[in-house]
Amino acid sequence: MAAQPACTRFSDNYELKEELGKGAFSIVKRCVQKSTGFEFAAKIINTKKLTSRDFQKLEREARICRKLQHPNIVRLHDSIQEENFHYLVFDLVTGGELFEDIVAREFYSEADASHCIQQILESVNHCHQNGVVHRDLKPENLLLASKAKGAAVKLADFGLAIEVQGEQQAWFGFAGTPGYLSPEVLKKEPYGKAVDIWACGVILYILLVGYPPFWDEDQHRLYVQIKAGTYDYPSPEWDTVTPEAKSLINQMLTVSPYKRISAAEALKHPWICQRERVASVVHRQETVDCLKKFNARRKLKGAILTTMLATRNFSSKSMIAKKGDGSQVKESTDSSSTTVEDDDCKARRQEIIKITEQLIEAINNGDYETYTKICDPHLTSFEPEALGNLIEGMDFHKFNFDNVLGKSNKAINTTILNPHVHIFGEDTACIAYVRLTQYIDKQGHPHTVQTEETRVWHKKDSKWQNVHFHGSRNGSFSNTATQYDFVNHK
Repeated sequence: MAAQPACTRFSDNYELKEELGKGAFSIVKRCVQKSTGFEFAAKIINTKKLTSRDFQKLEREARICRKLQHPNIVRLHDSIQEENFHYLVFDLVTGGELFEDIVAREFYSEADASHCIQQILESVNHCHQNGVVHRDLKPENLLLASKAKGAAVKLADFGLAIEVQGEQQAWFGFAGTPGYLSPEVLKKEPYGKAVDIWACGVILYILLVGYPPFWDEDQHRLYVQIKAGTYDYPSPEWDTVTPEAKSLINQMLTVSPYKRISAAEALKHPWICQRERVASVVHRQETVDCLKKFNARRKLKGAILTTMLATRNFSSKSMIAKKGDGSQVKESTDSSSTTVEDDDCKARRQEIIKITEQLIEAINNGDYETYTKICDPHLTSFEPEALGNLIEGMDFHKFNFDNVLGKSNKAINTTILNPHVHIFGEDTACIAYVRLTQYIDKQGHPHTVQTEETRVWHKKDSKWQNVHFHGSRNGSFSNTATQYDFVNHK
């Protein structure tokens, strides 16, 4: 079915059915096209809650999906924009995850693994020919079209996909899933299409033995392994794998992206294109047993993460929605092996911590000029010394700076503990933390006072400004003056 031009209203063409999945800003429902009776999966995005950056990502995902038309890719059939809602109409894939299907089979061989990776490589090659890098290839994004035997493998979830020109290499941000990230991404080097091939190499390794080539509970140590390309083929499980299969893995898991095999080249590898002659057809029961454990681990992690995301109402990136009959649809939320998209989010968190530290330093130094540059002129605050009243504006703070802070020449040391930063779109953030302030009183005795503080930040003209502060006193400290009661401490 060809992509349809956007109609005035979604309900003119489609009838919504039961819910298949839910995310922070969207819901996925089965829908039926009125003119044909065909079934699809409709991803319904509440655009009222999206930032301009979220809109850009949505438009990018839709644009990418529209130009990818391949039997091994979950296809976008329609994109309809209405007031407050955007509808993306995808294939309804009902076969579940490829990895879950494998463990339910009565027979599974190296030749079957070859057929699976061939379909994955076909989808990746189509992406690369169209200037698209998926960036999040992993088991959760490999689905089956139906429950019929021999159903096609479908690549899903293009929420992190990017567009590139030719063989362009550039820094597009830290994105992907830890165990499938390539060395160049971890090293924060320019990257391109080769990141997808690395992930295919990891997937192929798992398809053959049921566990990944790189593994460590400690993420830092995991990344060290990946950057060095440290993996092996332990006995006895690898003893029964053909040399040709290992040869293809080695060419996919080549540390240098410039020496790594391409998708088109991989499809011409003997283990793929001469499967009947090269790949073993012996049943691999140990692989199936290991894969069951592997699936269970990632599902548990996914359940924990999804619960955390739902509880905190965080924007999510890769959720799997299941119907009672096992039908499945991909929606853009985090999944078992957690998808991470730095997408400047991590950088922005560090930015908020840094600007908070600068604000506190200005208070410590009695530097009102710097303080006013960091705070919004209409700053609202709940100060313990304000007796529970909401204060607005800078006059309250100026009095403290002029009469208390500026007169203090005592040594002060402030430590921020357990900072938690919540990012709300491009220009709003909140930080909560415990603040310890050390000082020496007039008698030379050291003191430490603790406060719990929350600050709301808003970005104006590319600069973060503190727009609201809430301090809870545990001792005699708040935003400005009373935290320096030690000036007159007896």
